Amino acid sequence: MFASSLLSSRQRSYDVFPSFSGHDVRRSFLSHLRCEFKRKGISTFVDDQITRSESIGHELVRAIRASRIGLVILTKNYASSSWCLDELLEIMEFRNDARKKVMTIFYD
Repeated sequence: MFASSLLSSRQRSYDVFPSFSGHDVRRSFLSHLRCEFKRKGISTFVDDQITRSESIGHELVRAIRASRIGLVILTKNYASSSWCLDELLEIMEFRNDARKKVMTIFYD
């Protein structure tokens, strides 16, 4: 389910786009969640190969728009990341689309 190229010229769709602060959950909670999603056949966007910059890139915007669920994992450091807030803004843009959902997990 994971492509070597995160998003190729053809638009890829995902069931879930997780938005999270990497320092807080990447190697703990999120890794377990991704394993469970994979076991259940739920495709999840993975950003491991994306280089961080000051703003989210076109690949992330396309991935967010191509996902059915925006999963926002709120942690103590989430709001201090401009990257996370940009993702959140993009996710909230599609919340009025009946085919897309936004879910939130509060994780401490």
